[in-house]
Amino acid sequence: MRLKSAAVATAVGALMALAACGGSDSNSGSPSAPQSSPDISKSGADAGQLLPNESGPAPAVEGSQNGGTITVSYSSAPAADAFDPTENYYQDALAIDSDLIIRSLTQFRFNPETGQNDLVPDMATNLGTSNKAQTEWTFELRPGLKYENGDPVTADDVAYGVMRSFAKEELPTGPTYNQSYFLDGDTYKGPYKDGTNYKGVKVNGNKITIICRKPFPDMPYYASYPIMSAIPQSADTNPTQYGRHPLSTGPYMFDTYKPGNQLVLVKNPNWDPATDPGRHQFVDKWIFNFGVDNTKEDNELINDTGEAQTSLTYDNILASDYPTAEQAGVIDEGRLVIGTQPCTRLWYLDMRKITDLKVRQAIGWAYPYEAAWKAAGYIKGLTIIPGTTLLPPGTPGRIEFDPLGNKGEITDTAKAKQLLTEANALGYEVKWYYQADVPESVAGMKAVSASLNEAGFKASPIASSSDTIRDDLENPNAPTNVASVGWCSDWPSGSTWFPQVWYGPLIKQNPTSAPNKSYLDDPTVNKKIDEIVAMPLAKSLPAWGELDKYIMENIYPNVVTGYEGTALLRGSKVGGFLGTTDGMPPFANLYITQ
Repeated sequence: MRLKSAAVATAVGALMALAACGGSDSNSGSPSAPQSSPDISKSGADAGQLLPNESGPAPAVEGSQNGGTITVSYSSAPAADAFDPTENYYQDALAIDSDLIIRSLTQFRFNPETGQNDLVPDMATNLGTSNKAQTEWTFELRPGLKYENGDPVTADDVAYGVMRSFAKEELPTGPTYNQSYFLDGDTYKGPYKDGTNYKGVKVNGNKITIICRKPFPDMPYYASYPIMSAIPQSADTNPTQYGRHPLSTGPYMFDTYKPGNQLVLVKNPNWDPATDPGRHQFVDKWIFNFGVDNTKEDNELINDTGEAQTSLTYDNILASDYPTAEQAGVIDEGRLVIGTQPCTRLWYLDMRKITDLKVRQAIGWAYPYEAAWKAAGYIKGLTIIPGTTLLPPGTPGRIEFDPLGNKGEITDTAKAKQLLTEANALGYEVKWYYQADVPESVAGMKAVSASLNEAGFKASPIASSSDTIRDDLENPNAPTNVASVGWCSDWPSGSTWFPQVWYGPLIKQNPTSAPNKSYLDDPTVNKKIDEIVAMPLAKSLPAWGELDKYIMENIYPNVVTGYEGTALLRGSKVGGFLGTTDGMPPFANLYITQ
């Protein structure tokens, strides 16, 4: 999935992924990380248990109480249609949808004892059953499932949701597993163009069978995404507007939504906890405020007065605010919540435009890692650590390597200029978006620009804003040649990385190039991906690590700008916020102490 912060600090957003490197670099200007920080190398893959027989209600949350309103703030904003189940593929919109609004066939449930997310059934009675070849998967729906309007959820609605996911012209930004694995996924264009006579889904009563054109052993994981939820065809009268108020099947539903500004959720009266193994309905209302100033939200949460006591943020605490939080006792009180996420922050280098390998490598040498982290407000060893591989630490099969030899943190503008000279490319123009209304993004833009210019490039940053940045990044015809986003594991395997992000054939199938923002379409890479997805699991995991090494050493389509961790502030009356594994609070478990 995409990282929730898009270009917050030009190349490194205010995101998360956590480490225990301890201390800070003498040149970073950041405070030291607490010695008790979790170790990203052990927890980054977020590998919980598979629990196929769970039923509702969800396990009790110790100390939970009912009532009140939780206010959540974030410095950026989801795209206007980000909450459409079909298009939802950013960390934050995904967590809000999955934890509070949209039920899927399966779900991830945060386990406070292990700090991991376990896979459990959701609308389905189990995690699915397959044929021996794992090319057909059948899910049986639980009885008693309803939408917010009281209408029953049917298997036909789930089938329609699957069909809708192929409509990439109308709904371009969602996951691409359906196109990669499902029957006719490379030719079927969805119900708006090709009708609903799609052969890849079959309905029999309250059962739905999904037919794949190749083995898909990861289907139980994929079934947890909103794209595998229920959408009644009768409600889909305007596809581009459905995300402004999707029909809820979860404990909360839309009350008001002002894209780019605020989302307010209230209780769904037709959600039955007896049917839901993973969610709760503790609070009366959720208020999500977007485009909030980082420093302002930090100060309010540190001071912990008034509404701030019942508030939280999913922005990392800024390095400049960390000493204040420490002095105020916030850390001792447990109000700075430390967690992990299986994500890699990336600068995607547009292969259509930056065609010379030496120029791409020069960008990697010229990138000002330490200065950019400092500008973004990162705390080295707590909210950022250096990275050199596409796969984040903790991913099964990952190989440790260093394609440039810069340890993921050394900037060498002289080396970059030498590579540019060899490529006869001095003065090469580098263009990327930054958020002009976010101070950390502006500071990062200035740091990156200075380093690129010193290295012999021509830095040409382009102003965007916190409410338009995601739409700008999804535009394949944008006037840029670098995109700052990043990627997170959908589940602990390289199968959620390379077939989705760097598989060339998907570019032509998706108007926005899906997640492939480097526009990599390399025949050797495509062939290797086809070969690996056909392997047994035991062989495929290390093969993904080898492919990571091949891509970065021979093609270098991305600059790895770090692995991130979470350090999130909460108010003193917010309960149930015990950690993160995916960069987001466990909304389904949160409550207010009265």
